[in-house]
Amino acid sequence: MTADSDNLRLFHTGTHACGYWPEREARDLVLDPRDARLPAFYGQALQWGFRRSGDIVYRPHCAGCRACVPVRVPLDRYRPDRSQRRCMARNGDVEARVRPAGRDEERLALYRRYLRARHPGGGMDGHGAAEFDQFLLGRWADARFLELRAGGRLLAVAVTDLVEDALSAVYTFYEPDEAARGLGTLAILRQIEWARRDGRRHLYLGYWIDGHGKMDYKRRFRPLEHFDGRGWRDISEDDPTR
Repeated sequence: MTADSDNLRLFHTGTHACGYWPEREARDLVLDPRDARLPAFYGQALQWGFRRSGDIVYRPHCAGCRACVPVRVPLDRYRPDRSQRRCMARNGDVEARVRPAGRDEERLALYRRYLRARHPGGGMDGHGAAEFDQFLLGRWADARFLELRAGGRLLAVAVTDLVEDALSAVYTFYEPDEAARGLGTLAILRQIEWARRDGRRHLYLGYWIDGHGKMDYKRRFRPLEHFDGRGWRDISEDDPTR
């Protein structure tokens, strides 16, 4: 980071259960959540491979594992592939609107249905209002909710952070009984449209994990850049780490 952030403290967490591979343990680097400058440095932290969860800005730093790869879409070069164009056409009845971030009964009910379907028995399926606020909102982030609706029915919410020249896709939850629509993919496509309208350069997609069933979809957004610890480079079709 810049000289202005030289004394911004980093903490190394203890080991905890990995959220992606249950047989593994994980550790994170965390920027000091009590530092009042954190909102100002958040955009720069994204450029260094960090991510937000609630008020916490973190980056995985696990012993012997580098599976979590920070990725972003360069908006000036991205072009949808055939599958993504079909997804847009299939969802021609879906309206996307950017709304203030916040919790209401409709959003909370959708969030809880999504977690029960996607994360049964994993602890998150018991989330309620307090966990919604803590995980998705936080106290300082400049966040918006991108709502996807069809016929007035709320189908998906993409929690999205705004920084100076980019958007960051924090989390998306959607109606589990509408799996055929491809709502996760649609949310990213609509975030790309939004970012382009605003003249932003990148959409950050968080961490991609090669071969992980719930994370590998991010690789389909091409070109896709990854952070290698020194800078951002395109992911190769043959080797994602080169």
